[in-house]
Amino acid sequence: MSGATLSRTASRLNGPVARRTGLVLVVVLLLTAPFIGLYPIFLMKLLCFALFAAAFNLMLGYVGLLSFGHAAFFGMAAYVTGHAVKVWGFPTEVGILMGTLVAGALGLAIGSLAIRQQGIYFAMITLALAQMIYFFCLQAGFTFGEDGIQGIPRGYFLGVVDLSQTLNMYYFVVGIFSIGFIIIYRTINSPFGQVLKAIRENENRVVSLGYRVNHFKIVAFTLSAALSGLAGSTKSIVFQAATLTDVHWQMSGEVVLMTLLGGMGTIFGPVVGAGIVVTLQNYLVSVGSWVTVITGVIFVICVLIFRRGVVGEFVHRFVAPTESK
Repeated sequence: MSGATLSRTASRLNGPVARRTGLVLVVVLLLTAPFIGLYPIFLMKLLCFALFAAAFNLMLGYVGLLSFGHAAFFGMAAYVTGHAVKVWGFPTEVGILMGTLVAGALGLAIGSLAIRQQGIYFAMITLALAQMIYFFCLQAGFTFGEDGIQGIPRGYFLGVVDLSQTLNMYYFVVGIFSIGFIIIYRTINSPFGQVLKAIRENENRVVSLGYRVNHFKIVAFTLSAALSGLAGSTKSIVFQAATLTDVHWQMSGEVVLMTLLGGMGTIFGPVVGAGIVVTLQNYLVSVGSWVTVITGVIFVICVLIFRRGVVGEFVHRFVAPTESK
């Protein structure tokens, strides 16, 4: 097959029709996955972490700021949702909304403090503030310390749909993931998202054009935190628990790993990265603590082979050359 033929084939594969076809296939896969042998609980965990990684990628991949504190938003939202649903008796959707709003407010506060710095200083500030949240959750009464909040009821969606039924809960999670992913997609492909990309590429030039860069960063950080909270809130309902693991620094490390594996700065990269990490954790659970070592080895191999991540490398090799012609 000639180079011209390959180019035309790639153009067809990356055209609007192909993208719409791919989207339809993804929707069909999500709707039929429980019926083709995939475990619904595993799928729900994957979707929660895929949304978490996609929200984190909004900061790392599109603004160029590495945060080591996103577990604070993920975990705090899980605690708030668990307490609101179990102790206060709020409906499930209200509890998730409360967790998301609290995560967004926390993101606004932390972002306003950390956004003045760049590079490693920004990363260390977010890590330090996230550790403060961790120790708060360890000592606060409503979190029940090391025991966490257990037995969170799934309740009913809109007072009608029984979420204690696994299949109903799965489609509820699919809906939440879809809403969060659409918000991220629209943000990235909006004028606001274009400014974020410009800040990543050349911040000084954006400042010279008259944009208030820090305001854009704070809005992006807040949105990223809120969507991370949405993922954490949903995860607490799925597993009916909120624990210190959700707010621990290791959770921040995992979401960084997911994003880098899949490909930062790509819309589907974090989703693929989350799928790789969650699948490894699920199928290597029998090896105990060695799962961390094995995951680390696979990460090193992927970094050496796919320097831009799995999706990032695919885009670089097949999509970018076609678009440049």
